[in-house]
Amino acid sequence: MSLDLDFDDGQQAIADAVNQFCRERCPPEVAREARARGALPLELWRELAATGFLAAAADDGGALEAVAVLEALGRAAFPGPLPETLLASRVLLDDERAAVVEGRAIAAVGHAGSTLVPWAPVADLFLWVERGRVFRARATGSVEPVETLGGEPWGRVALERGEELGAEPGVLALFDVALAALMAAAGGQLVEDAVEHARTRTQFGRPIGEFQAVAHPLADCHMHLAASRTLVRAAAWHFDEDSAEAGVRASAARLSARAASLEAAHVAHQTFGALGITLEGPVFHVSRFVRQLASRSLGDAGETVLAHFSSASRSERAEAQKGAQP
Repeated sequence: MSLDLDFDDGQQAIADAVNQFCRERCPPEVAREARARGALPLELWRELAATGFLAAAADDGGALEAVAVLEALGRAAFPGPLPETLLASRVLLDDERAAVVEGRAIAAVGHAGSTLVPWAPVADLFLWVERGRVFRARATGSVEPVETLGGEPWGRVALERGEELGAEPGVLALFDVALAALMAAAGGQLVEDAVEHARTRTQFGRPIGEFQAVAHPLADCHMHLAASRTLVRAAAWHFDEDSAEAGVRASAARLSARAASLEAAHVAHQTFGALGITLEGPVFHVSRFVRQLASRSLGDAGETVLAHFSSASRSERAEAQKGAQP
């Protein structure tokens, strides 16, 4: 079966609107400044919420609508707890959900076995994820802020697990899809910027993009990121269709996007040279964003993929052995 993973007219309209918002309200200098300060720009976050884009990414639409929003925000390296907001919108009800989607409350998500919680210093409510289930949580002490490479406010805090929230089956697949969409889009922006630099920067009287040592790694990155975007959209489609494969496909998309976006960050820095790693430079704030997302705990993602392929391998071995029997 083949899937048409291009956005339909409505989804493309959402993507275009978010791109326009980011060009006007979150150009590179704004995103760069937010990461340099290591704080959540609450006014900008509430502006985004006021547009209705967070609601469009939440359960007002499907997972593909969420991907349309997140790809645009990822290209802008938009600062904010985007996957957390998406997850919270799917598990919270009524007033709490409205507060998160409208930007009046910030959600943070902790994982079993770790006290490091992204966005904890600015969070108004906490969720707890363990073995594919989502619980309410509360902080049992103060939050110790942690300096991060990506300039996001993370912190160490002890969380006490509360009651389980009535999440729809496989809701954590959407969390993985969100992270994957952001990483793949940010990686794509890095490659676009690096290609433009390679086209205009000259060395030995020629654009550096004419040299194979520059052009080939960029081409490889482009192909890997295109594959990751396809996996992201396929995972979103399976989520919308309530497919039993949504979880493993979302995990695979996240792992693929993680590898491809980190590769893009590395190659972009090589293409730009020293300019690529200066705080004031054109791409360092995006590569910081990528590395911050990539540093997120994989949670169940890695285990889900490994378990799936281990199970598939066992099945294949059993079939092979059966066929070999006289």
